[in-house]
Amino acid sequence: MSASAVQSNSRNILVESTEESSQYVTFLVAGETYGVSVHKVQSINEMLDITHVPHSNFYIEGVINLRGTVIPVVSIRKKYNLPYKEYDLFTVIIIVEVKDRLVGMIVDSVSDVVSIPVSDIQIDINYSVKIDTSSIEGIGKVKDQLIILLNVEHFLDDDKETDI
Repeated sequence: MSASAVQSNSRNILVESTEESSQYVTFLVAGETYGVSVHKVQSINEMLDITHVPHSNFYIEGVINLRGTVIPVVSIRKKYNLPYKEYDLFTVIIIVEVKDRLVGMIVDSVSDVVSIPVSDIQIDINYSVKIDTSSIEGIGKVKDQLIILLNVEHFLDDDKETDI
């Protein structure tokens, strides 16, 4: 191999390893993989006792007391109108920060933290049917798996649903 070919190959490797990427906490809900930016996730907690709040939106399960802080909790299944599932040992509450407030999201299970190259995130998603994509940041691709990337600023802030 010539010296220029080696230099060319090392430049390609350098470009591949320095490509900008974003990290996401991935989780499952109804068999689909979702992701939230690690910068938004404050903690992942096992299910806690939830106090139901009368007259709140249908997808708000209630509030929890986490280390002295009262946090509203949203059911991802209810929010996306997915079938009901009993909570089990894998069900967790992911605490995310939305506009300087903490909000809990109930998910079926947490998967992993993945790093997705920006080039593998499709932002402009064209559907043949009308779908509200305001809460979707994009679709990430990790190997052959697609991950629905949530924009929690929109997902948890529309209709002031965190105002309990």
